[in-house]
Amino acid sequence: MISKIEFPKGTIFLFASFIFLLVMVFVLLPATKKIIPEDLIAVLRPDAIPLQPFTLIDNNEQVFTNKNLKGNWSFIFFGYTHCPDICPTTLLTLKKINKLLKKNHKTASNIQVIFVSIDPERDKPEDLKKYITYFNKEFIAITGHTDKLNNFTRQFSAAYFKEASDNTDDYLMSHTSSIFLVDPKMRIIASFSPPHDVETITSQYLKIHNMY
Repeated sequence: MISKIEFPKGTIFLFASFIFLLVMVFVLLPATKKIIPEDLIAVLRPDAIPLQPFTLIDNNEQVFTNKNLKGNWSFIFFGYTHCPDICPTTLLTLKKINKLLKKNHKTASNIQVIFVSIDPERDKPEDLKKYITYFNKEFIAITGHTDKLNNFTRQFSAAYFKEASDNTDDYLMSHTSSIFLVDPKMRIIASFSPPHDVETITSQYLKIHNMY
């Protein structure tokens, strides 16, 4: 006579739970997986990076924190007001992108462009206000003390440094020239590398906006 093998109820429950979870993974995975368009492969981050708390100051001498990003799609660019070429060119590009996106009722309400000065020694709030207003009165410019500024730039892996110069007041800053995109949940989700083309970035942004 063959004796009947009885498994502990706990073992049966764990096995059943494992099978249930395995089935749920296979059922839900196809529905949640995003299909990334070919032209976004080099733009989208593999994983969205949540921004950690930071405190800077804007061109109106108001405190600017991560809360100012919540609920908005933010184009963020790092530079400085004495920049001879890259910064003004990129801000003019962002001006054109912003104008195009403002025409689309689906994207007009919560887009903001933020210029981050990595030269706080020379770029005071009043200087930033004059500079950024030239491109667009709605654009925001921010900066801060070196330690707080570094806390912010490190989160984007946005490197910068002051170039050697004999003149303490006239020097150049080397800096990251990519445009970063932060979503309404305050996560870094994309970056647009130069050369920056208005039509390309606008098209890529709209695809990203629809995906998220």
